[in-house]
Amino acid sequence: MKRFYILIAIICSFITANAQFGGGSSIVGKISGTLIDSVTKKPLDYASVGLYHSGGKSPMTGVITDEKGNFKLNDVHPGSYKLAISFIGYPTKIIDPIVTTNTKPDNNLGIVIVSPGPKTLKEVTITGQANLVENHIDKMVYNVEKDLTAAGGNASDVLQKVPMVSVDLNGNVAIRGDQNVKVLINGKPSGATAASLADVLKTIPADQIKSIEVITSPSAKYDAEGSAGILNIITKSSNISGISGSISGGFGTRQNNGNFNLNYNKNRFSLSINAGGNLTWPQTSISDFTQQFTDRTNPITQTSDGTSLVKRYASISSATASYSFNAFNDITSTFRYTKGGFNTTSANTTDHSTANFPNNIDSTYSYIANGYSHNSFGGFDWTMDYTHKFKKDGHNIVFSGEWSQSDIVTDFTDRFTPQAQPNTQENINGTNNEYTLQADYTNPVSKVLKVEAGGKEIIRRLSANNQVFDPSGNDFIYDPNASSLYDYHQEVTAAYTVLTFTLPKSWSILAGGRFENTDISGFPSSPGDQGLTPFSTDYQIFIPSLTVQKQLSATQTLKLSYSKRITRPSYQFLDPYLNKSNILAQSEGNVDLSPEVSQTVELNYNTFIKSSLVNVSVYYRHITDVIESIGTPVSNRIVTPTKVDTLIGTLTQFHNADMNNSLGFNFFTSVNPIKILTLRTNVNVYTYNPTPYAQYAYYFTNTATKVQYNIFLSASVSFDSGLIAELFALENSPRYTLQGSSPSFSLLGLGVRKQLMNKKASIGINTLEPFAKYKYFDSNTTSPGFSQSSKFGFPFRSVGLTFSYSFGKLKFANPTQKKGDVDEEKQGDQGVGGGGTGGGGGR
Repeated sequence: MKRFYILIAIICSFITANAQFGGGSSIVGKISGTLIDSVTKKPLDYASVGLYHSGGKSPMTGVITDEKGNFKLNDVHPGSYKLAISFIGYPTKIIDPIVTTNTKPDNNLGIVIVSPGPKTLKEVTITGQANLVENHIDKMVYNVEKDLTAAGGNASDVLQKVPMVSVDLNGNVAIRGDQNVKVLINGKPSGATAASLADVLKTIPADQIKSIEVITSPSAKYDAEGSAGILNIITKSSNISGISGSISGGFGTRQNNGNFNLNYNKNRFSLSINAGGNLTWPQTSISDFTQQFTDRTNPITQTSDGTSLVKRYASISSATASYSFNAFNDITSTFRYTKGGFNTTSANTTDHSTANFPNNIDSTYSYIANGYSHNSFGGFDWTMDYTHKFKKDGHNIVFSGEWSQSDIVTDFTDRFTPQAQPNTQENINGTNNEYTLQADYTNPVSKVLKVEAGGKEIIRRLSANNQVFDPSGNDFIYDPNASSLYDYHQEVTAAYTVLTFTLPKSWSILAGGRFENTDISGFPSSPGDQGLTPFSTDYQIFIPSLTVQKQLSATQTLKLSYSKRITRPSYQFLDPYLNKSNILAQSEGNVDLSPEVSQTVELNYNTFIKSSLVNVSVYYRHITDVIESIGTPVSNRIVTPTKVDTLIGTLTQFHNADMNNSLGFNFFTSVNPIKILTLRTNVNVYTYNPTPYAQYAYYFTNTATKVQYNIFLSASVSFDSGLIAELFALENSPRYTLQGSSPSFSLLGLGVRKQLMNKKASIGINTLEPFAKYKYFDSNTTSPGFSQSSKFGFPFRSVGLTFSYSFGKLKFANPTQKKGDVDEEKQGDQGVGGGGTGGGGGR
């Protein structure tokens, strides 16, 4: 913690040397309005509105209009200004001057009419439809609000359609095939996602999500965690004055969900409230499992088949409040609460066969396992941000704090008939508290150079209490000797600097460095003597980042980037206790694990042709100290009321076992061959090429280079009547590991939606996998001495109805067309296909 205080003192000294704090009583206002197409009379959504000094050539700031064409420029000092309004296919519209004064700091322009150019009118009729996908210098943005089939789903469903992202059967998220992903919500980590990311993503209704940002080459400003990159989920909010909100939901054969959103903005205060949840119908899955142990005198085969019934529920709610004191100071606070869980009832029949038993007679017996488990998770995130702005535009410092708390409960009971192994019962309770302090400083030193610097301290405290119960007749009694308590502490101290250079001839460079120190300690304790002692370790790492971009033309960008990332071993990998909850599939952590370190080089080309976008990337990734799970056969002596026996199972342990080199290619395109039709394609192909370290080479059965892929295709049709339809399909190849492969995954979906009441309301119908009730997934593992394969069937066919309604009355002044309004030639957009300030927003 002392390191963080020293870091803050250095930053504050730097600030004091460069600028003085502005006066706290200065008056600031806002400039707002609504953009309307002069021909179609429809709002221009996602147009760029840039603010300049009157007669100036350099933009001070800018915003993008919302879906109703509204915009609002905050923190405007009294003075004379110019607006530049840009939109693809339209000449740039200039409004100059716009005057604000001390007595009237707010200037509402009302309805601003924007006219297409003569050439545009001859070629195509503009409908004001925003891009579903945008490309920026440091990220790709998927606008979930524009995805019609997202309605009625959750964040996990939406992520399946995001470029470069894939989601497997169990909800594990990957970027370009790598599951070491850092997920943020509104730019901040959540303690809930750290505990159970797959489950938490299923709690977030798609109707709460505005957009998802994919950052494959994060700058040094971001935490170093997550070798694959960062996913930033942006939730919906409104910046337009007044009261507004929406109600949405869906009812279907797979799940039901609802969402409520309310926004209030007046003067310098704004409040946004979200509440949503989902409830799935009971779903029955089926499974087949085969396990063979061959490295022994009497080979053993175990097969089992069974069913599982799962009931899932989830809710998430949040409130965000912000207040601007004056031109220089504002504060924002968010509180988010998550609660969810699922209950599982299972029944499995297992056949155990030992070959060449004495006298060459095979020994065979069967038993039935009936299980019930209750799993719940929940917690909160509370964040507070204070921003101080200096007199120079863009010169600011932000102090942030966050407290995240999450709880996970897993209770399960397994009973065996006949008792081939002892009945078991365990109650596992985990609590995680995470505290964050952060400071970020930005100074646009000149037109050529911008400096960013900051520091961060993260304190994590995790406690896991595992209570084990032994069978006693038909009941259970607490066993203190087999139970355990484990406390895990982690502290991360970080400092970074990022330099942005804007050079002549459309060159720009983003270069930075980040240093992180990590301290880890674990404190196992148990009444029983398990021979475990406390441990502690620390490691330091320097994280450089570099992006070089060349704007080839107004619609073409070429970018070369390098990034270095790490993946720290989580509590589950470090827990030293031997997990015997399933005697035939045990696991054990490793306190000696080191973090994975990945380095990625990427070359990206992006072009925007009229309403079509093409984005192509090639990349190379090198990962060292890859954390792998290695399974080996293990004998287990068991005692039941009827016999003493030895069962053969597996023990899974974790090791830094290899390094991996991967070459990849990613292609994304969005094309409008005709006015009403949009075709999208996303293809990611990459290699898996592990090189085992010598001490673990014996366990590797997958050493040859494998090719893996993710493919997404969609077609959407939008009619002037407000009827929209979309068809999509995705295919993910099997994901290979050092000892086998996980299942491939495919999905087919269709949705139709009708907009009503001038786009204030909509109704729709969605379906997934209409031609098959179940989808089956195969996986296998092979290691010296044993092999196993499984087949899992899950019900995917679903049909659902969706609805949404937006409410609120926003007041604007009557149109006031100025004589000085002119339409000038549109300038190039630095964020091709996106929405940069002062440039044309992509359509």
